[in-house]
Amino acid sequence: MTEERSGRAAAIRGLTGRCPHCGKGRLFKGYLTIVQSCESCGEPLGLYRAADGPAFFTMTIMLLLLIPMIGFGWVLFRPDPITLLVTVGLAITVLTLLILRLVKGAFVGYLWAQREQDRGA
Repeated sequence: MTEERSGRAAAIRGLTGRCPHCGKGRLFKGYLTIVQSCESCGEPLGLYRAADGPAFFTMTIMLLLLIPMIGFGWVLFRPDPITLLVTVGLAITVLTLLILRLVKGAFVGYLWAQREQDRGA
């Protein structure tokens, strides 16, 4: 019989970059590469492929943030359009890189909780 896995706890552990099973081992090797197995509990994490899901959710979040950033930036500061383009572009780039790792960790944690492994082609 298989044990019950909490999707919420696994997603939160993944969000923090930890193994969704034990919460102690690292989830990532480098920036976005998922480790093959947890160094602490040995859970095979490399079997959970996130594919394009994290990119989709990150783009959705960033587009929802982009509209108010441009609107409030233009209304409050009245910058030159080039200045607004550069500052918003830089902010969006930095936020995207930060959010992508968080979303991928949570996504892999949720996949682990649902036992959605990559079964191959």
